Amino acid sequence: MRAGRVRVGGRVVRDPEFPTDLARDDIVVDGETPGIVAPIHLMLNKPRGLVTTANDERGRDTVYRCFDGARLDDGRPLPWIAPVGRLDKASEGLLLFTNDPLWAARITDPATGPHKTYRVQIDRVPDDALLAALRDGVDADGERLSAVSATLLRAGGKNAWVEIVLDEGRNRQIRRLLAAFDIATLRLIRVAIGDLVLGELPKGQWRVLTAAERQCLGAPARDA
Repeated sequence: MRAGRVRVGGRVVRDPEFPTDLARDDIVVDGETPGIVAPIHLMLNKPRGLVTTANDERGRDTVYRCFDGARLDDGRPLPWIAPVGRLDKASEGLLLFTNDPLWAARITDPATGPHKTYRVQIDRVPDDALLAALRDGVDADGERLSAVSATLLRAGGKNAWVEIVLDEGRNRQIRRLLAAFDIATLRLIRVAIGDLVLGELPKGQWRVLTAAERQCLGAPARDA
């Protein structure tokens, strides 16, 4: 796509996450109409240090390294997939991938998508007032940053683990929110998207979502 070989409705499209409807849009690759590829939805336990992009101009390792030589259970090669949302290079944990752009759009839409849950190690032990301040939010760089919830999980010495839940996914939102209170983020792990939990999936490994998981995450509305 980035080479300009894909046209949607007669127009060159270079964005791998461009939303399309296979039943409506005329998609042409290198002048030919490709065969229909079944939608696939999967989850990856993203390791720290990988960039969430297909290609990196600085030559850094990307999340696609985790899919090198990947095949489905029936032996077929894994089709083209794109990440649903982002995790920055220093973050880790649950990251979704799909070739179904409409499903992805529902998940990433701030108005309809599921909440995201993170476990965050910080460089201090927060008191109740600080946790409340994270929920109340703060203005930073012209944006209002806040958490749906912020809960102390455990503390020891000078560090603590906090669970933070977001209802949207702005760029480096948690790190920026914490930095606004002079808090350093030591480690950040996304452990759940809606009711889908990372569970025991090993680091760097992936699996296909079940039908129930797909339907739950792609539902058009979010519970209050």
